[in-house]
Formats: sequence, C-alpha cells, structure tokens
Amino acid sequence: MAYIPIFYEIKDRICLVVGGGSVAYRKIRALLDFEAKVVCVAEQVCEDVLRLSEAQESGRLDLICKSYEPADCDGKALVIAATDDVQLNHRIAEYCKDRGILVNAVDQKEDCSFIFPAYVRERNLVAAFSSSGNSPVIAQYLKEQERDILTPLLAELNEYMGEWRPQIQAAYRTVEERKYAYQRILQMTLDSGRIPGEDEIKAILEGE
Repeated sequence: MAYIPIFYEIKDRICLVVGGGSVAYRKIRALLDFEAKVVCVAEQVCEDVLRLSEAQESGRLDLICKSYEPADCDGKALVIAATDDVQLNHRIAEYCKDRGILVNAVDQKEDCSFIFPAYVRERNLVAAFSSSGNSPVIAQYLKEQERDILTPLLAELNEYMGEWRPQIQAAYRTVEERKYAYQRILQMTLDSGRIPGEDEIKAILEGE
C-alpha cells in the first residue's frame, strides 16, 4: 500500500473512536491535540480515557458506553477502530470504506485508508514521520531526533511569519523573491536566537 503524506483539517470536526482501552486512549489524545471533537464508543473505557474526558471542555470528548453499531460511523470526519477484536475492526473498516469515510484500524494495515504518523508539534508547526505501517519504531526514532530541531522559537517564528505574510506577498512579485525574504528572516532568527524586530523585517522588505 502507498500512502500520500497530507495534513487533514479536523478542528471542530466529529471523529469516532471505537474502543476504550490504552490504544484508543492514545488515538483520542492525538485527535484532541489537533482540536477535533471526539466520540468514543465502547462498552467499557479505561481510567486514562475517563480522566481525559473529565479534563476536556464540554463537548470536546463524548463517551458513549454501549456496543458498537455501524450507524455510529455515519457523518464522521474519520473513524478509528481500536478494539481488541480483529474481526470487528475489519468490519468497521469495510463499512467506512464502502461509504467513503476515512478509517484507521489499529495494527491492521490492510484495513486502513489512512495511518497515524509519529509527530512533533509546537503550536501550528508540525513535523510528522511515517513508515507506511512497516516499522513504527523507526518513525518514533525520527520523531525523537526532530525534538531538538523543532523548538518553541521556530514555532513562534512560524506564527510571526504568518503575520508578515501579506506584506511580504505585496512587496515581492515572484515566489522565488518571497522565498528569499523568508529565508533571510529564518537565518536572522537562527543566528541571533531571537525573533527579528519590526524594523529588521521592514529593512528586508526594503531590500537592505
């Protein structure tokens, strides 16, 4: 199977996790980290899931203690089958695929239409690694290596560049010119260990 690396907007969209154990807990945490609204359907949930639910703002994580039904998947942005029943996970995946719903069946690569990468996040700056399901250990290794690179300073710079983006687009006609301006701002930050001031950015825009 071949997976294209994409970033999918799930903020405030409703996602379903079927299962309430430790694996489900990790997937719920990842979805909440990207501000999804999560519905968890399981006959029983572990203490970690319960604590996570208590810590969330109202409506962010909805626990429904019951047996799974296929209709639970309808209308969801994506579905994660995270039960300890391989056949049930497979049925969930087949139901979703037939209806064009993105689905991940944990540890069942052949049943997945998407997979979870190992990721590092600082604010809106995200680095993600995937082994296409072959070796999560390698993906986790790359994730740990990235922690030293993706720093809070870069995350702050990312937000700062977003604020200056309209002015940079207005100042330069071509993509290459804009890229060079962004590179100068990045290098200035890396060299000084701080975010450039407004006067420094304006000097770049004025070609100094």
